[in-house]
Amino acid sequence: MPQNPVVRLIAAAAVLLAVVAMLLLYTPLGHQLWHGESAGGGGVALVGGPFHLTDQNGQVRTDADFRGQFLLVFFGYSHCPDTCPTTLQTITTAMDNLGSNAAKVTPMFITVDPDRDTPKVLKAYASNFTSRLVALTGSAEEIAAAAKEYRIYYKKVGDGADYSMDHTALVYLMGPDGGYLGHFSTEAKADDIVKDQRQRI
Repeated sequence: MPQNPVVRLIAAAAVLLAVVAMLLLYTPLGHQLWHGESAGGGGVALVGGPFHLTDQNGQVRTDADFRGQFLLVFFGYSHCPDTCPTTLQTITTAMDNLGSNAAKVTPMFITVDPDRDTPKVLKAYASNFTSRLVALTGSAEEIAAAAKEYRIYYKKVGDGADYSMDHTALVYLMGPDGGYLGHFSTEAKADDIVKDQRQRI
């Protein structure tokens, strides 16, 4: 027997709702819509998790090394012409303005371009920003695993040595227990970060 048109309509609506729910929960755009563009969004986010990477001094670091610290986690790459250095400078200004409370916050830069961003390259790059910045790289597989934990999208664009990297540009705020607390857009000001951190520390 042919299916009732009303039943077909209800079934189609259920499928559509399921797709929308998936988008809200598991994509960067959906994450922004669900939690807003600043730290302190409500709900529980599936952001953050274990990583095994190498810092700018050649030391292996894991997420467990940073327990007890607030983290400002930003994914980018050293050849980025604008967004990455601008965001890291904003974080640097925020760290300067936090005064003694800065000791409780670790800014973290994780590259999405491990082919070019070796520890040596990241050490030179990190020297342009706050001395507390931990810059991390690793194998392609290690970077992919960390990006997956933080729901980061990234993709190589172009060929040759001058390629660029398209990537999610958010600063994640992680708590001392490693849990997600919120995030800032790259348009956030240093004062926004300082105000939020002073309320939490």
